[in-house]
Amino acid sequence: MRIVSICPSNTEIVAYLGQTDMLVGVDNYSDYPDQVKQLPKLGPDLSIDMEKVANLKPDLVLASLSVPGMEKNIEGLKEKGLPYIVLNSNHLYEIASDIRKVGKEIGIEKEGNLKADEFLREIEEFRKEAESLDKKPSVYWEWWPKPIFTPGRTNWLTEISELAGARNVFDTDPGANIQTDWEEVKKRNPDHICMVWVGVKEEKMNPELLKKRPGWMELDAVKNNRIHVLEESLFCRPSPRLLEGLKKLIKVLKK
Repeated sequence: MRIVSICPSNTEIVAYLGQTDMLVGVDNYSDYPDQVKQLPKLGPDLSIDMEKVANLKPDLVLASLSVPGMEKNIEGLKEKGLPYIVLNSNHLYEIASDIRKVGKEIGIEKEGNLKADEFLREIEEFRKEAESLDKKPSVYWEWWPKPIFTPGRTNWLTEISELAGARNVFDTDPGANIQTDWEEVKKRNPDHICMVWVGVKEEKMNPELLKKRPGWMELDAVKNNRIHVLEESLFCRPSPRLLEGLKKLIKVLKK
């Protein structure tokens, strides 16, 4: 089967299912596993070159709506008459459903169900461990610096925070993606700040910039030197690799 993935999280689900060899093309940001780096690149995930996709003659295109603006890709797939499915998860259990869905669509339904069950079991192990902890530090996740965007209650990073024995300071705000400002973050005074700027490599994120924001030197996270630059690839994509990010977060919160 010839599969095209036009979103990194979808590529990672195919890899989780052990079917990377089925991929014949991916978006520019798909970088895991290493094997996919050799595949034809079809453009940034917000502006896929549909002509290139069509030329690969895919049996299935894995599309996504995980980022605003991806709707244009769906329209392009329809115009080309290409076979596709859309994945759009905000929660960890929805990622499990996507694993099942992709498994079924690519002809390995049984394996897909087994892998989804494995993913959910691992989540429950983390949940039990988190429930045994007494202290739950607060975390502010920064997805984008200006204007500030951060995950809200209906987002996987709120769940990841809880599974790490912490809480997202914006878990009271409905929605998956919240626009806020420097003053509001200051009011919530997080114990930890996690920088995961979407599409930005960690070496290009400078935590010193946060200290220059008005009043932020007063934040507990800043005073205690708890600004963490993390790989956005492990925290900003709705894929099974979020659990890899979770393991890293647990270590970070112990600092």
